[in-house]
Amino acid sequence: MQILTYIDSNLAMQDANPVFDWNKTQRRKTFKMPHLKRNQPIIMEAVEKVKAAPVQKTVERTFEREEKKENRSKVWSDVLPSIKSILASHKIAILGFFGFYALILVTAFALTNVILPIRSIHLQTITDMEYVILDAALRSFALSSDQNDSVNDEGDLEYSSAKLKYALQSVTFSKYTVRSGDNITKIARRFGLSNISSIISVNKITNDRSLRIGEVIRIPSTDGIIHTVRKNESLASISKKYDLTPEALLDVNDLSSSVLQVGQEIFIPGAKLDPNVIKQTLGKMFMTPIKAKWRLSSPYGERSDPFTGVKKFHTGMDMACPTGTPVYSTMDGRVIEVSFNRIFGNYIIVSHANGYQSLYAHLSATNVKKGQYVYQGNKIGLVGSTGYSTGPHLHFTVYKNGKLVNPQKLLNNK
Repeated sequence: MQILTYIDSNLAMQDANPVFDWNKTQRRKTFKMPHLKRNQPIIMEAVEKVKAAPVQKTVERTFEREEKKENRSKVWSDVLPSIKSILASHKIAILGFFGFYALILVTAFALTNVILPIRSIHLQTITDMEYVILDAALRSFALSSDQNDSVNDEGDLEYSSAKLKYALQSVTFSKYTVRSGDNITKIARRFGLSNISSIISVNKITNDRSLRIGEVIRIPSTDGIIHTVRKNESLASISKKYDLTPEALLDVNDLSSSVLQVGQEIFIPGAKLDPNVIKQTLGKMFMTPIKAKWRLSSPYGERSDPFTGVKKFHTGMDMACPTGTPVYSTMDGRVIEVSFNRIFGNYIIVSHANGYQSLYAHLSATNVKKGQYVYQGNKIGLVGSTGYSTGPHLHFTVYKNGKLVNPQKLLNNK
């Protein structure tokens, strides 16, 4: 350890002073240090190795750097001629490519900033029909999103400030697939129609709640209804009925002949359905629970008991018809009771909106269960003569907020 320390200190002195003579200093110091004299050969050998090591490493690094430079120069000397040769042989093609690319950039800039902004816009002339539909669509578009879907008694959408005019040209029909949340009024608004009669009539809809997601319906291009030609009807009589000219019906329906066939369907532009039909379709009116032929055997109110002859108050109306005649729900609602007792026999009670309830009694059979939801016109049972009854009939009773009301005043056809 002393030897190495001694060597390091002397090497440091040599580095600090380039003219320093290490050998002379070493010999003087060695002879002045008796304990090192006997190791002088070993020391000298170690010193020589230490002095030679940095020099050897420096030389090796120098040779490595030179060798790398020479290799790089050799690579470039081999590659550069090839690159120059390629550029020289394809000079025209390369220049053409960059020229074409520059042309594309200039053209795009010109189209975007110069030509397109000043180009004239040519609008096609639209027909009166297209103008009417466009005007209605724009008015509908301007409405707030929370606009309700209410209609008046004649089926007019209440959002419309003016009635939509129809065009006396050939009517066309488009197809629409019912989506979630749709109803007749929403669909009519979407297509710019002002009255729901058009969709109800064209698609023969009897209950707007019967529309199903995925169902495909037809939408007329203008407001109007479908009229089915009956026996002894002619084009002249139909046009007079709806206050139109025969020529208008021919044009709208694209007919080539004025001769009509029984059962033929023609479109009547601007016509509406009867208000009672619209109310019934929207579930706003009670429907007669029997569609077959029937006879009023006992009205609502005071009457003589059919068995005892005693004056009693009759709580409903009796509709006499054959056993097994289908009975239908008078309105949408939920079945709250399906049961039997000695007075009403087999009976059903359905709860409706606005506090209404309807009772169907003396049934021979029931087709619904308690808790089931039924729509207006759904078959719920069959006419019979069970319970306190003298013959097959339907006893029909209506309550409003728990109080009896005259069902005859609620039905539209009796």
